[in-house]
Parts: sequence; C-alpha cells; structure tokens
Amino acid sequence: MSERKPARRGTEPRTAHTTTHTMVVGASARVVYDLIADIRRWPYLFGPTVHVERLCGGVATERLRLWAVANGAVRSWTSRRAHDPEELRIRFQQENPAAPVQSMSGEWVFIPLPGNMTSVVLLHEFTAVADDPGNAALIAQAIDNTSSAQLTALKAIAELGERRALLVFSFADSITIGSDPGPAYEFLYRVQDWPQRMPHVCRLVVDEVVPNVQNMEMDTTGPDGELRRSRQIRVCFPYDSIVYKNIEPREPVSAHVGRWRVYPIYNGIRVTSHQTIVLRPEACRGLAGGPERAGELIRRELGGNSMITLMHAKRAVEGRARRGNQASARYSGGPVPGWMPVSVAPVD
Repeated sequence: MSERKPARRGTEPRTAHTTTHTMVVGASARVVYDLIADIRRWPYLFGPTVHVERLCGGVATERLRLWAVANGAVRSWTSRRAHDPEELRIRFQQENPAAPVQSMSGEWVFIPLPGNMTSVVLLHEFTAVADDPGNAALIAQAIDNTSSAQLTALKAIAELGERRALLVFSFADSITIGSDPGPAYEFLYRVQDWPQRMPHVCRLVVDEVVPNVQNMEMDTTGPDGELRRSRQIRVCFPYDSIVYKNIEPREPVSAHVGRWRVYPIYNGIRVTSHQTIVLRPEACRGLAGGPERAGELIRRELGGNSMITLMHAKRAVEGRARRGNQASARYSGGPVPGWMPVSVAPVD
C-alpha cells in the first residue's frame, strides 16, 4: 500500500492511500471483462457479495447499491461505475461511504496477454475518517482480503470456459395465491414463525440488527429424514421481494443465491422463487452422471423445498383471507381491520 497527500481541500488535507492487486487469468480479456461488467453475476461470483441492485444508468455509466459482508457484518453502500469496453477498464467510486472510510474509488483493468491470458489489475484509492492511521490500516486490510478473494473467485469461474454453462444454472418455481401482496410477503419475511407454520422446519434463529437485513440459521428435515442446516443472509424489500445468499452451501455446491418475488396478477398474486446455483467442478468429478446429474438432483431438492414453502404460504394466506371475509360479513364499520392495499411493480 502506498500513500500520498492530495491537494488541500479547505483546511483538511487527507492522506490518499492506494492499493494494487493483480492476478493472471487463463481466459480472454473480453470474457473476464464481461464477468465483472455484469453485476447480476456478482452474488454468486464473489463470496462476500450478498446482493447488487442497479439503481439507474445506461451503457457507459451506472449507479449501484451493494450489500456485502465486510469485517463480519453486512454493509451497504451506493457506487457509480463507468465502463470502457474498448480500453477494457471499469472505474468505480463509492458515494457517501460509511466510517471509517472517508472516500473510496478504484478501477478494474483487463490487460490482454499472449496465449489467451489476461492480467487483471484491481486498483483502490481511499482516505480514512480523521486521517487516522488505525482507520487506514483497518480499511487496507479489508481491501486486501476482499480483493484477493474477488480475484481468486474471478479466476476460478473465468477459467471454467465452456464448462460454465453446465456448472452455473438458474431455475424458478411459482405459485398463484388469491390475495393482495402484503400477507404473502409477511409470510416470507417473518421467518421466525416458520417452525410453527411448516413441519419440516425444526429450528430457526434470525437476527435483524439492521432493518430489512436478516442473518438466518435454519434446521430442516429432508425427505430422507436427514437434518440439514443452512445459514443465509437475506435483504428484504418490503412487499416486493426478498433476496438471499446461502453462506455455507453443501457439496457439490460452491454458491447458492436466490430471490422471492411477490407481484400482482389479474386473479391475485404470483409468488416466485428464483435460484442460481454454482457447482464445484472438483466435487462433481466423482459423481455418477457428472455435473448434469448433480444439477438435476440439486434442482429437485431445492425446488422441492421452495414449493413446500410456497404451498404453506398459499394455505396460510388464503386461509387468513377466508377468515377475513367471514369477519367482514359481520363488520359494518368500513374496511376490514388489518388490510392494507399495496402497490407493487410487476416482475420484469
């Protein structure tokens, strides 16, 4: 890490610290550039990244909100990126970073090498709150850990080549519920109630220190009677969707991310479970049928779990609606208590 004194701003000069991390990747620069340019890949590409939301932007620039694990906690920030596909560079700058970071910017640079190889250079420049050396050291350590992990993950997935189509796959399961979006969203959001609502959920602990960001640990019983434990980080967008990342996936899965979507349709609402899986290549080698068969089994298991949750949500929500309709027949003082109309944008 190097440092320099930037030009004075008012009466508070800051020491600008710079870091450089480099890795050679066995894939073309265009392939590697595209992996970083498409932020939809980040949650399953990078271990610390939980979710990335594209707020606005066009082809050349975009504004993002990111949620990621840093120093043991889920942190969120907004960032702007500028793409240069001709020069194979992506510049980024955080907006209003959280303490102890005063400012943060950087750049991804993709340098073509002979033999269809690429040198990936990840640059950061930052200043620390109060110009404190302790804060600077803490930030530098976090950048070093994150950058090394990102480059290692990028190398691994880029070098899969054509195998990536077999090892990375997505699927979805849906159900229609005769209700407005509110009760269905609440069923998915209030995971602390799941042990009482779904018989296959044995234990569930949820921590929500930051509103709408949940750390969840859940024990479930599979069809074979085996006890399965999963740990998830969930980011909740009230009455629209809940995104999650399984932070300890079981073999042969190396990454598992998903999203519950709730949106209105002509006869009620549609609730959809979207999931993306990344298989670990070395874990699939010894399996009969290889990654294709492993993918089929995982899709069946995880899709089955999602459908169980969706079916219980349907029963709970429609049962509540029936009880509400019976109560409204006896109620003559205006709208049924507890009901609130919700406006939700339809799924893309």
